[in-house]
Amino acid sequence: MATCPECDADLDVDEYDVDKGDLLSCPECGTNLEVVSVSPLELESTQEDDDEDDDDLDDDDDVGDEEEDEDEDEEEDWDQ
Repeated sequence: MATCPECDADLDVDEYDVDKGDLLSCPECGTNLEVVSVSPLELESTQEDDDEDDDDLDDDDDVGDEEEDEDEDEEEDWDQ
């Protein structure tokens, strides 16, 4: 038996049925959970990690835009 770290609901999960890194969803609050330990069974919310990943992707997009602008400038130099 495990407990949701977000809403404290009891989850019917057996440590023998999951592996470390498995993803689950809490049926009560819908939070995405990751198995971080199987003995003892521990779950961690993945919501925070997803937000951080989205921020990283946004930063990468800005860098790509700058590179495209530089490529356009180089093409204009060749045309002249």
